[in-house]
Amino acid sequence: MNDTYVTLIGNVVSEVRTSLTNTGVPMARFRLGVSPRRFDRDANQWVSRDSSFYTVVAWRRLAEHTMSSVEKGDPVVVAGRLSIREWQRDERWYTSVEVEAYSLGHDLTRGTSHFTRAPRRERDAGHTPGGRTESDSPRARAA
Repeated sequence: MNDTYVTLIGNVVSEVRTSLTNTGVPMARFRLGVSPRRFDRDANQWVSRDSSFYTVVAWRRLAEHTMSSVEKGDPVVVAGRLSIREWQRDERWYTSVEVEAYSLGHDLTRGTSHFTRAPRRERDAGHTPGGRTESDSPRARAA
């Protein structure tokens, strides 16, 4: 099955919520609002279109760094795997749009940021950006 990867540029519209799974894996979650803006030449002004909202989920080190770096209102760029779920309850349909982030950072077109490199921990040494270990990667399996 093929995954759909997206890059979103928007604003954090909720507090970053953090938790640990039962096995101790850190997770961070927040809502991202994306409001497309286009310049209307006839009106000679910027016009906002309808906003879209996404739940962004980060795991492991990315979750830890998100917790200490991102706040409500921050402009961010998120790249990750898109998943859309639909379900029905009480004869009403619901839709959930979620992005499992593999990269996340401040949108530097709208401000400045200061980067501080985090020390690499021994247990993270073999992990790839998608959360797999190097031995789980398609290249390693083919070898």
